[in-house]
Amino acid sequence: MNESELAAKIDHTVLGPETTVTDVERVLDEAAEYGMNACIPPCYVAEADEYAPSVTLATVVGFPHGQHATGAKRDEAVLAWEDGADELDMVLNIGRLKAGETEAVREDIEEVVAAVPIPVKVIIETALLTDDEKHAACEAVAEADAAFVKTSTGFADGGAKVADVELMSEYLPVKASGGIGDYEKAKAMLDAGAERIGASSGVEIVADFRDADN
Repeated sequence: MNESELAAKIDHTVLGPETTVTDVERVLDEAAEYGMNACIPPCYVAEADEYAPSVTLATVVGFPHGQHATGAKRDEAVLAWEDGADELDMVLNIGRLKAGETEAVREDIEEVVAAVPIPVKVIIETALLTDDEKHAACEAVAEADAAFVKTSTGFADGGAKVADVELMSEYLPVKASGGIGDYEKAKAMLDAGAERIGASSGVEIVADFRDADN
């Protein structure tokens, strides 16, 4: 894997509650410079699409807890797509999953997937789930015809773990996110089967790769 191939696997991310449009423009500039994608809050998607139309742009739906009503998630997804999002990262309804309501979880995801013609990645928040619940979540995501299953929002304790990526990759392509701050951690996730990395440290990951490669 060369540098450009690595960069294309990184969703360079800024999603904190204090994120400003200046923060978003910085992330977009860095994504454009290094060849990464960007993942930003939905309120900035239209501005971001105009500011950096060449950057693959992801945003979030039902973030960060997944407890929005299904209709709200669907409408949020459609608006994001209309504003220029290329991909969506939606949060699965974790409470319903933990209650064993897997059909409701699947239907929630299906509504969003069916509403937009762009890839939907589904965040299952692995740090909050047992292994049995992780399997149930991945099954629901796959049955709902989503494009990816994703480890974490970054807002729960704990982030991406190799064992979780290995489990999840049995079902769908995996986006590993949460606590990935350098190339060593990113490489471990990619080696475990991840096809995408979500990180606020995209620049550092690519820089670490350059140092390791030299």
